[in-house]
Amino acid sequence: MEKKLIIVTSPPACGKTFISKELSKRLKHVVYLDKDTLIPLSKQIFAVAGQPYDRSSRFFEENIRNYEYDCIVALALEALDYDDIVLINAPFTREIRDIDYINNFRAKLAEKNAKLVSIWVKTSPEIVHERMIKRNSDRDTWKLTHWDEYISGCNFTVPEALDNPDVNGDFFIFNNDNDEEFEASMKACIDMLETE
Repeated sequence: MEKKLIIVTSPPACGKTFISKELSKRLKHVVYLDKDTLIPLSKQIFAVAGQPYDRSSRFFEENIRNYEYDCIVALALEALDYDDIVLINAPFTREIRDIDYINNFRAKLAEKNAKLVSIWVKTSPEIVHERMIKRNSDRDTWKLTHWDEYISGCNFTVPEALDNPDVNGDFFIFNNDNDEEFEASMKACIDMLETE
């Protein structure tokens, strides 16, 4: 079986975490990694630096964001030495539209005889707003307070660069506006992952 590093990606509150956990439960031998696990460490960086906790701030962008991604990717690459499937739950909002980043990621995976599989969670902005209110997380405070400004900066278009036409089973669009879409997408996604 070919090793796989699966990224489940989308703008925040599209359902990545629920989908990632369900996929991990239904697949065999999966190492599950969630970038949000690093939030307590990030909060400590804000505190030590005397900065207010704001994941939309310039301080976060300059001093924390990219390092969170570096850490979770490094953990995933290491985990591939011990199991065949690693799944990362993270937005990768910029990275998924940066073809150089993606090609570099694929090259690192090729060294481990693994391929990148990207799952794009497709959810409407209206449903995202509802879910963000419902989850009531402090990481969303600025987003909800400045909703129009925040949502105008989100890119809900499918990141086509993630679909490599030369590789089968490397990209899946997971529709997630309601329970029916979720179940249909989950079945099709599992089928794709277990076939490849």
